[in-house]
Amino acid sequence: MRSSSGVWPEPFVEALAFQVAIDSSRTIGRLAAAQALFNIFQVCSTWRAISRSELLWQNVTPNIWNIRHRLHNTWREEYIYRHRTATNFRLRRYEYTTLHFVPTDINNSDSLSCSRLALSDHHLAAGFFDGSVHLFHLPTRLHLSTFYPQPRDRLGHFSSAISGIVLSDNQLVFATLDGDIHIAVINDVAPLRRALVGDVVNDGVLVDFTGGDRWWVGLYAGAPGRAFHVWNSETEELVYVGGELTDPEAVMGWHLLNELTELIGRVRVTSHGTAVACTSLRVIILDLRNQGIVLQEEEFPREIAVSCFDTNGESMVIVDSRARASVRRVDTLEEVCRFTVRGSSQRGILGCVNGGYGLMCVGGVIRVWEIEHGAYLYNFRERIGICNALIADERHVAACSADATIHLWDFGAQ
Repeated sequence: MRSSSGVWPEPFVEALAFQVAIDSSRTIGRLAAAQALFNIFQVCSTWRAISRSELLWQNVTPNIWNIRHRLHNTWREEYIYRHRTATNFRLRRYEYTTLHFVPTDINNSDSLSCSRLALSDHHLAAGFFDGSVHLFHLPTRLHLSTFYPQPRDRLGHFSSAISGIVLSDNQLVFATLDGDIHIAVINDVAPLRRALVGDVVNDGVLVDFTGGDRWWVGLYAGAPGRAFHVWNSETEELVYVGGELTDPEAVMGWHLLNELTELIGRVRVTSHGTAVACTSLRVIILDLRNQGIVLQEEEFPREIAVSCFDTNGESMVIVDSRARASVRRVDTLEEVCRFTVRGSSQRGILGCVNGGYGLMCVGGVIRVWEIEHGAYLYNFRERIGICNALIADERHVAACSADATIHLWDFGAQ
């Protein structure tokens, strides 16, 4: 292929290939990008040589698969791995197993009831209502450690219940309902450290906690005008307190300390430097770089199933009281598609989302939709009974059933 003045320069062809891949991913779906690139590479031998450009794959892979670091030796290998794993997810090709551990007290139902799950590339963490956090190594499926909040005077039976986990392959951060935040360095002899002592009387109850490389975000209920707490995750400095999202649920927040009630709210941190949060009434997007600024807000005519709200990459899923799911863009709240979760009621459904698929657990069965067009794909073969927690990333899906069995599905490309 030649321009009017000769062979097209390599940077131009790389830029063209990049744009074609991104456009295909956004208009058709992530799996379509590979075919679009293949078509580019078939134009001529000069263009085919671009397929060996590490710079091209370094630009394409993070944009399509929403990743920041690679697990393989080259970005080209990383792209191939991500594409094959997503294909496995679409075609229901997985390995199923259960993870085993000894509950803190089998006679105590709190140690059998999972409140939070978190995934990283190589680890899974499960937090329970008795305050315990169990850490597993995914490649070997082995239970590595159990962590407990440091003891202190607490207000309410469930004050030490786990309300959120931030997990990387180097560090485990978890929070409890009374606002304590603990940090453990994975594979290190250093003891568990309490980074923050909560002030439940003045701040309210920490109903959800999340974060990433730069921020920790806590969603509180019980103290008017203090719904959001934002910390710099590197310095552990509190940088913002404010917001009224959970003010209508203040009384429900206090009840959480002594009762297992419905979820009050959820909060997620996005790659856009924003936090997306919901209650049963509203969804808002908060700018973390300019704390206190609400970028988007929407009230819904029907109640939101908080247990199904989740975000990943560019998308979020919101399910209303009629079990109608709406896939939205996390930056604008613009609707992408819809689907219906049949056979469910708002109280008996759990949901989560990864970069390409939405998962809903109804009646012990996990069902999967693609979130680019809202098409139903399949349900998992395994029935897991009553489910307390559900999470998915690009490779794994994990769920914890009422008997504290942790179920794991691995879609990884072999």
